[in-house]
Amino acid sequence: MDLLPEECRTAARAVQPKHVTVIGAGVAGLTAAHELERLGHRVRVLEARLGLGGRLRTHAFTPHGSGPIAELGAMRIPAAHHRTMRMIDQLGLADRVRQFRTLFSDNAAYVETPAGHARVLAASPILVEEFRKAIPPDRDCRAETLLCAAWLAASVNAIAPAKFRCTLEADLNVELLDLLERIDVRPFIVRHGADERIDLNRFFANHRDFAATSRLQHFFDDVITETSSALFRLEGGIDQIALRLAERLRGPVHRGRRVEGLHVTPDGVLVRQRHGLTTVTTHCDYVLCTVPFSVVRGMELSGLTADKTAVIHDMQYWPATKIAVHCREAFWEQDGITGGGSFTGGLVRQTYYPPVENDPRLGAALLASYTIGPDAELLDRIPARERVATVLTELRAIHPELARPGMVLDAVVQAWGEDPLSRGAASVRWSKDVDTAEAERALAAAPQGRLFFAGEHCSTAPAWIEGAIESGLTAAAAVHACAPPAIAVSVNGFQHVSGGAA
Repeated sequence: MDLLPEECRTAARAVQPKHVTVIGAGVAGLTAAHELERLGHRVRVLEARLGLGGRLRTHAFTPHGSGPIAELGAMRIPAAHHRTMRMIDQLGLADRVRQFRTLFSDNAAYVETPAGHARVLAASPILVEEFRKAIPPDRDCRAETLLCAAWLAASVNAIAPAKFRCTLEADLNVELLDLLERIDVRPFIVRHGADERIDLNRFFANHRDFAATSRLQHFFDDVITETSSALFRLEGGIDQIALRLAERLRGPVHRGRRVEGLHVTPDGVLVRQRHGLTTVTTHCDYVLCTVPFSVVRGMELSGLTADKTAVIHDMQYWPATKIAVHCREAFWEQDGITGGGSFTGGLVRQTYYPPVENDPRLGAALLASYTIGPDAELLDRIPARERVATVLTELRAIHPELARPGMVLDAVVQAWGEDPLSRGAASVRWSKDVDTAEAERALAAAPQGRLFFAGEHCSTAPAWIEGAIESGLTAAAAVHACAPPAIAVSVNGFQHVSGGAA
């Protein structure tokens, strides 16, 4: 499988085989390991978890995957993410690609409004009136522009965490009108009898760059992506990407190996790792670290520049929490909801309705709550044993069926901010302008001697699988092109230095 672009292959011509230690068996680490092996190098992977995939986590509610599953990590792939789509093809997963239906894609789903929950199709008058209150009273605009701006604001409200939303709300509504002023939005109005709304999917498909001049371009890019109709999922679970990559590796993947220290030396890297109660330090010729900086900054580090240390400690990560429940049946279908998601608001924030693809007698999965950033922190303050009950109580406002005896069979919580091996769901650059964001990315990806870095935080697509793949391929090319050490100081590239019981 050849995932490296031709220009990178040309720039990284063959040098003598290297021994490379990859830290992390998420998508970035597995992608890089596979590419390095393809280029003729020997690779071993160290993974702190017992499982593979990093922040890809597919949960099966029944044994052997015969029943419903829930995506507790990454769950969607934009069609425009060509590296990811190419990898899916080359891993033999193309026949499992299905459309991912997102927020506001089902007219029968719900949206929180100041007047309470409303069906998506009937929410326009309430959203327009609320939006009108938030702009200067003398601001003159067309009715269709106001309608589009109101739905864009609803998308922002659904996706952005409360604290982030509040810091920009006063200016954002006016900015939305300014961005839409020169666009004819009438072709994107959808009418059903007396009801009308904007088809955001079609609007974004035709105007992906409408926010290109905005100071919040990165934020709007994510809003556009998350509400696009051009999103995909993988039937059977998105973790198949990581599992199939791992199957193709020749070198070992050592699980349960938590790296606690990285020390750059003139001829390699000293890697301090814990395995059970034993801690050992190993000299490695080349190391590629794909662990999130939110975890790296808790390691012992030496030999790094001040700028590199600063970006490791300063990079912003947001938590995300998902609560999924195993339901006896897909009761939402009787309510007219065929898929997609509701903006439920409150502590719940977003709710998604995955399709029933396995035996319906085994029930259905409901992603009851998906929160990010400060909203996830708020939910995480509730004791773990009480979170599910709190979310289900709130969600019953629109889905009273959840209170029926025997409807909820099981529940699972994934709080990425509380996970010591991730300490956050993804890096974010929403508040940074384009130049600042690129400078941070370049510094994050910059190697330190023979210590290289990859991961979504080192990419142009943070928080997405695409970014992990991009960074893994780029780092593999950099390792491949790096001149070998002048003096061989290790045996097979991995020399044991010291050890002892913790």
